[in-house]
Amino acid sequence: MKTLVNFLSQKKIEESEIFVHLKCSNDEALILQSLAKKYVEGQDDILILDLLQELYPTDKYKHLSHLKEVKNLLELGWLHQQSFTPMKMSEVTPLELLNTAVGLTPSFLKLLQEGTLETALPDIKPYGDHLEYLQDQFFRIDLYQKMSVIRQNTHEHSLGIDRVQTKLQLLEKRIQERIAQTPESLVLDKFFKQKKMSNYEQVIFIALLREEYSATDSSLREMNTLIDLISLDEYERIKNRSLLEDGSNLISSGIIDYEEMLNPFGGISRAFYIVDEVLQNIIHPQKSKKVRKLKLNAIMDEQDIFELIEPETSLSDVVLNKKTEETLENLMRQVDKEVINRLVEWGVKDKKSGIDARIIFYGAAGTGKTMTAYSLAKSLKRQVLAFDCSKILSMYVGESEKNVRKIFDTFYDLCEKTKTEPILLLNEADQFLSSRSSGISSSADQMHNQMQNIFLEQIEKFKGMLIATTNLLENIDKAFSRRFNYKIEFKKPDELQRVELWKKMLPIDAPYEKDFDASPLSKYSLTGGQINLIIKNTAYKVAVRKNPIFTLKDFVEEISREKDASFDSEKSMGFLNK
Repeated sequence: MKTLVNFLSQKKIEESEIFVHLKCSNDEALILQSLAKKYVEGQDDILILDLLQELYPTDKYKHLSHLKEVKNLLELGWLHQQSFTPMKMSEVTPLELLNTAVGLTPSFLKLLQEGTLETALPDIKPYGDHLEYLQDQFFRIDLYQKMSVIRQNTHEHSLGIDRVQTKLQLLEKRIQERIAQTPESLVLDKFFKQKKMSNYEQVIFIALLREEYSATDSSLREMNTLIDLISLDEYERIKNRSLLEDGSNLISSGIIDYEEMLNPFGGISRAFYIVDEVLQNIIHPQKSKKVRKLKLNAIMDEQDIFELIEPETSLSDVVLNKKTEETLENLMRQVDKEVINRLVEWGVKDKKSGIDARIIFYGAAGTGKTMTAYSLAKSLKRQVLAFDCSKILSMYVGESEKNVRKIFDTFYDLCEKTKTEPILLLNEADQFLSSRSSGISSSADQMHNQMQNIFLEQIEKFKGMLIATTNLLENIDKAFSRRFNYKIEFKKPDELQRVELWKKMLPIDAPYEKDFDASPLSKYSLTGGQINLIIKNTAYKVAVRKNPIFTLKDFVEEISREKDASFDSEKSMGFLNK
């Protein structure tokens, strides 16, 4: 604090240690001294009128002639306005400042504390590694950001921005000198040269790279912020916008990309990011030759067998029979990575393989088998590749046996390309799992048996997690039954569960009759899928009325109508606890 005390105690302000750095007149320095004294006494913001009247009290209007000095200090970047409507210094007259409040800027406070604004530049010596090089480049972005802030808050030609710009030029020159002395090729510098990136393109790239390293609020990813970073004025903002438009070098070369999102004002803003492959090559240069990791959804169009499911519910969201719930919890514990590691240590499991589990979910339609499979995947942080087994014959007439293998080959291929471990879900797998014909009487029986044999072979050697859903376990061939680690039954919900299901599934925002109580509906023996269907059908019926009010009678009528129909053929539907 020696510099601060020296500045506050000087009677001849021009003799203070920092006067040479201020680049201002004696009167302007005296204004700064007065504000500094008030600052250390606890006053941050001072009305300009009060400040000048205190400094120049002898003449009633003499203080007005010193308004131009306050304006110059604002332009120099030593003062900032404390106003709800900040003024642009190049357009404001001194008199307009009279009734505004000002305070000392962080730059001036730093000067008072350290005696200089100079930030130490790196020594001119070879770079030890690419992280040392990145440190200089991130310092470069800091200086660009400082210039951007000064441009937005003070006059464009203030000495404040001149100082930062000089520092930036010296830093950029020093970076090039250090690169020239470094014998090894630096990954980022080599990348810039290969892609023939201009100076401003490099600045945009480094700014986005720093966001990746710092994990900040990502404000520097926004399009206008990046443009302001490299633009001196409005003309340059318009010109530099092309660097981030579709068709620009950065985007068309696959270096950066963007996401569009609605902003609070109803418009669309772009948030930019570095493409994964490029980012990995920069952050982990030693792994740059590693095979690119693709995302499953990026290559799903290459096949026509599976549907990719991104689960939205976890096991904690699903309402299940208590025994089923306990079995699933036990399953979750057995496929836990810590348990797997123990099995590897004991020599029971191959350490190269991931979680291996072949599971059958069985029970009546509508009891939540498919939804639970999705929820299990969510709890395990997995995606799901789902195949509808009921379509195998209609999809591949005459080639069913061949395409059973294709199901598994395609699954393994997708796993290999993406280096992921999705769950393979075989929905409605009854015909795969049912008992094989002992006395073959037709070519159809022969084809069906052959298809099942191939399926049995694939199940036997399957690596990963597979879930097959079926309605009736007693129809499953014993050979298949032995090859599944877990067989989990899904029972119809009891009355207490049905109370919970009705309560959770009924639309929250729908209008109901006075004193509506859904409890009587739980008396009807229904599955979760049936309740879901009845609620939807009732909603469609009520929605078309002039007075759309849900009544208990509406639900009872729909239950009666649907109970007369066969629910066995209904597709399995989950039920949620939310």
